[in-house]
Amino acid sequence: MNQHFAEETVLGKAYDSRLIKRLIPYILAFKYYVVLAIFLLLISTLLQLAGPYLIKIGIDQYIEPKNYNGLIFIIVLFGAALVGQAIVRFFQMIVIEWIGQQIMYKLRMQIFSHLQSLPLSYFDTNPVGRLVTRVTTDVDTLNELFTGGFVAIFGDIFTLVGIVIVLFSLNWKLALLILLILPILAYVTFLIRTRLRNSFRQIRIRIAKINAFLQENITGMSIIQLFNRAEKNFLQFDELNRSHLDAYLKTIFYFSLFFPVMQLMLSVSIGLIIWQGGIQVIEKGLTFGALVAFIQYAQQFFRPLSDLAEKYNIMQAAMAASERIFKLLDEKNPIHNPANPVSLEKIAGEIEFKNVCFSYTGTTEDDRNYVLKNISFSVKPGEKIAIVGATGAGKSTIINLLARFYDVTYGEILLDGVNIKNLSLEQLRGNIGIVLQDVFIFAGTLGDNIRLGNRSISQNEIERAAKTVHIHPFIAKFSDGYEHNVTERGSTLSSGQKQLLSFARALAYDPAILVLDEATSSVDSETELLIQDALRQLMQNRTSIIIAHRLSTIQNADRIIVLHKGEIREIGPHDQLLLQSSIYKRLYELQYKNAAE
Repeated sequence: MNQHFAEETVLGKAYDSRLIKRLIPYILAFKYYVVLAIFLLLISTLLQLAGPYLIKIGIDQYIEPKNYNGLIFIIVLFGAALVGQAIVRFFQMIVIEWIGQQIMYKLRMQIFSHLQSLPLSYFDTNPVGRLVTRVTTDVDTLNELFTGGFVAIFGDIFTLVGIVIVLFSLNWKLALLILLILPILAYVTFLIRTRLRNSFRQIRIRIAKINAFLQENITGMSIIQLFNRAEKNFLQFDELNRSHLDAYLKTIFYFSLFFPVMQLMLSVSIGLIIWQGGIQVIEKGLTFGALVAFIQYAQQFFRPLSDLAEKYNIMQAAMAASERIFKLLDEKNPIHNPANPVSLEKIAGEIEFKNVCFSYTGTTEDDRNYVLKNISFSVKPGEKIAIVGATGAGKSTIINLLARFYDVTYGEILLDGVNIKNLSLEQLRGNIGIVLQDVFIFAGTLGDNIRLGNRSISQNEIERAAKTVHIHPFIAKFSDGYEHNVTERGSTLSSGQKQLLSFARALAYDPAILVLDEATSSVDSETELLIQDALRQLMQNRTSIIIAHRLSTIQNADRIIVLHKGEIREIGPHDQLLLQSSIYKRLYELQYKNAAE
């Protein structure tokens, strides 16, 4: 089974002290409400136990002696107990659900905050679907523990203990008859519970597979339709869906066994009570009212036992969910702010790479695993350099290291003479504007996609940035202008329009360092001419790093760095590199030869 599916489907122990200790602080944050909920449960249990006992009193002391006035009083008390129980349960449910929702809110915020703090390397190896499951499904499972399990268990225990005490006080011989059935019931429950556990595991496996299949198909819908895969994929989904149906039908089968067995045990116990209790009533060893109360208490006795069996499944699923949640929360971020960060009053934009080596797998003795090898170069403030090379040469990795999305394996990177590890991440990244090839557009307005939630950027600054990159005329076509809403990932925008938005986004933040990573690769020739003019203005007095396959976009760079297999092979301006028998010259000739053909 796929490892990702395996992690989603493991069912833990019903009780794990290590995990419970970590869950307790979430409960203690609302300890007064938990105490209130338990107190209400106790009151509800007492009112529930009062009903059969009032019936006993009514039969023995008022019906048999034909005392009608006293009977009316008992009826009023019985009705008051029912109404009181309903009111108490109403407030009890509100308190319990409120606790559960507050814990869910707190836990989701903690997980989301932690996810935002994790390095990009974590997201390289963890599928998005799994992380979404942590924030949604797993937290919902824990909510069932807090609302339907943890506190509710006290109610079942109170009920059981109270019923046992009352039964023995009424007639210990009949009470023992009920307890004799418990070992049989426990054995049957164990057998069915074991099979249910396996069935639940199979259901979770199949749900994980269905979710993965759906995500893949919806994301790749254009390819599916283009290559006429719809019918074949439908058949695959039908197989997955039918497998889930079969697994679920098994759980229905076992539940259909469990509840009739519970009902059979209840019927047997009531039969024994009527048999033995009836004899005692005839022999005057037990009152008729006590026998009726005994039967009602017996019916109430089996209900919490059934609930506790259900709570076991809730606890088991909750332990597995909490295991996965805490595993995520325990993930450490190796990239963090220094204890005493250096604060630069104003970043000029001087960059220096000194003997930088980097491997995505960490420290390694095999240099073949290094993406970058002994990279050394410097960029003066306001200088614009270009980095070129074949796919996989390490161009984008240089940008990732500069922004500290990853830390160097060896060597160091300096910004204005300070090692970037000694700067706060906020100051470092706040002064680097990156325009990527694959632009991410958030669902929301066009203005918000430029501002990215930074309210210190005024509307005038947004419009100025949009006009500079020539996307303002496109936005002005909409009746609501910058308030126009775009869908998820900007699906209604062209690739060129999305990239122009990302230019405006970078401009609005006015960074000291501008990074263009294949930023014009998806822009048509006409739009590119407009962008070139905008870029000339944008790069003035700003340190700029340009990564591009299209060499026409970097000819005016002050220097060009040529990477080959993770190493710097050539550095120089465009004209100088063309005069040499260089890698750059071959790339240039090959590109223009292909363009001519």
